[in-house]
Amino acid sequence: MKAFTEQACKITLTSRAFHNTQLGELASYITGLLGYERFIPMNTGVEAGETAVKIIRRWAYRDKGVPEDEAVVLYPYNNFWGRSITARGTSSNPKMTEGFGPFTPGFD
Repeated sequence: MKAFTEQACKITLTSRAFHNTQLGELASYITGLLGYERFIPMNTGVEAGETAVKIIRRWAYRDKGVPEDEAVVLYPYNNFWGRSITARGTSSNPKMTEGFGPFTPGFD
């Protein structure tokens, strides 16, 4: 409880949506550790998955010459990355998909 209380007094939630004293320090640490110029912090797995899809689609259109709105994102069988409509639509588990469609197009 003591450790929790001490941490909660410092920061309870971080987001790139608002300034806090820890985000710059985290950015410096992560980019230095991984050797990247920047990073995008995420709060959830679905947010990270959706951002990854946006990044790869933009790369496909801009750098690889895929015609606009024709990119297809492939997902492995038995995947799980969240419960959003898009994430559910990539699932092979009928419990995740039945009764929730239609799903986001462009996923196989």
